[in-house]
Amino acid sequence: MDARDADLKKELDATLQARRELGEEYESALVDSFLEKVDQRIDGAVERRVRRQFAEQQMVAARDSRSPRATDSWGERFGFGIVSLVLAIPLSAIGAGTGHLPGLIVSWIGIVGVNAVQAVRTNPGLFGIRRRPAKDGDWEG
Repeated sequence: MDARDADLKKELDATLQARRELGEEYESALVDSFLEKVDQRIDGAVERRVRRQFAEQQMVAARDSRSPRATDSWGERFGFGIVSLVLAIPLSAIGAGTGHLPGLIVSWIGIVGVNAVQAVRTNPGLFGIRRRPAKDGDWEG
């Protein structure tokens, strides 16, 4: 039995003693008073539990926001795609100019490869690749 239960038992004993002394005409007022104290106890316990769960959720959210995946924004991925397409124009011209069709194919394989690596880095489940969970002391990135 913890201290809160002991306090509640004392309150109940005091309420029963007051009922014996005051008589039956005060019984409903004494019961209402005791139930109000029980309600306050329950409300306090629920409030503490909700605060604890909220704090745990905030800790999980803070831990998740520090992960590399959370720091990659949509704008960053979109920007990477735009830059790779802009750079694809001169790379295609250089590849086609020096090696004709094989040079063009090699340059586009490189462009697609770089974009595939970026896609896997920002979304590991995209190609069925699973990233192992990071442990304390592991390097992130």
